[in-house]
Amino acid sequence: MNKPKNHGKQWSENDVERLRVLINGNTPTGIIAFKLGRSEDAIRTKANGEGFSLKPTNQSPYNRNDSKGK
Repeated sequence: MNKPKNHGKQWSENDVERLRVLINGNTPTGIIAFKLGRSEDAIRTKANGEGFSLKPTNQSPYNRNDSKGK
């Protein structure tokens, strides 16, 4: 498998800002990785380090598959 185009490169301020915007737009991690030329692991690691949450904010609070509420 080929390495992403930015593999091993430092994150620029612009990269971090693009990451923030994409996360705030509920963009899936795989798409963010593609757009930024990074691996999904790199996206998760950087997001965590910056305090960004990758959990989608547009999910219903009522998860029908959740057995805790029963």
